Amino acid sequence: MFPGATTDREAASYVVVGAPLDATTTFQPGTRFGPDRVRRFAETFDDYDRRTESCFSAHGVCDAGNVRAWDDTEAYLDHLAAELRSVVYDDAIPLLVGGEHTVTHAGVDAVDPDVLVVCDAHLDLRDAYDGNPLNHACVTRRALDDLGVDRAVIVGARTGSEAEWDRAAEADVTVVAPEDARAWIDGLAGDGDGSIGDDGRSTASDPFAGEAVYCSIDVDGLDPGFAPGTGTMEPFGLTPRTVRDLVRTVAPHAVGFDVVEVNDRDDGQAAALGGKLLREFVFAHATSERGESDV
Repeated sequence: MFPGATTDREAASYVVVGAPLDATTTFQPGTRFGPDRVRRFAETFDDYDRRTESCFSAHGVCDAGNVRAWDDTEAYLDHLAAELRSVVYDDAIPLLVGGEHTVTHAGVDAVDPDVLVVCDAHLDLRDAYDGNPLNHACVTRRALDDLGVDRAVIVGARTGSEAEWDRAAEADVTVVAPEDARAWIDGLAGDGDGSIGDDGRSTASDPFAGEAVYCSIDVDGLDPGFAPGTGTMEPFGLTPRTVRDLVRTVAPHAVGFDVVEVNDRDDGQAAALGGKLLREFVFAHATSERGESDV
């Protein structure tokens, strides 16, 4: 059980669901261990959060356990989406813990957002990888082309194929480079429509006005010096504090959240970050629901 997730499912406002899919990993496997590893390394966190003056255990979080993965990825994603959809039908927010990034397909399918905000080192805009369109390298492309997402904001992206960068240049994709991420987050309370100005700052007063957002955190969006336990490490990434503030800023607009691509190839750094970011999402979302958020 995720520490502090003590609420019964029927009364829950947030439901943790583990998705240990490890089917299309292309370098270092091990994401099948991600959900339980995130739970384990969250055990040391205090229940009380000084910033929001609230306890995690008081926010109505339930841990529904893992949805066991199998080797038919398409069937598994359909089944996982149905499980997550039941959370939405119960008026709760799904908190998905992966597992490879492909599981985000099920999260997006279940909540039907307008916008996907994803922290990721990679664009994940391939139409297929190794002939497979349901691959961790294709998840943002599937959300845009197949799942009805209107636009995607990819924060921290620093690598991709030529074809992916061409797709990223289209109007429904915004790429926020690691060096611009801090300014983009700070600028979310500025003026404009959510684009990036010449100074690298967001020009948005309310970048998600009237839009439902799904927030996905691929831990490889962080610099591997902070989160080495992931499948495809990419240097020159984001700092934990920047990603924390991204989650805090996006959470009040979000109808779903996930943290993915944690594996067992480190001493717990990636899992500890994943668990902490999930908690930050709950604290920020719950306090915004009470009208008390200051993020």
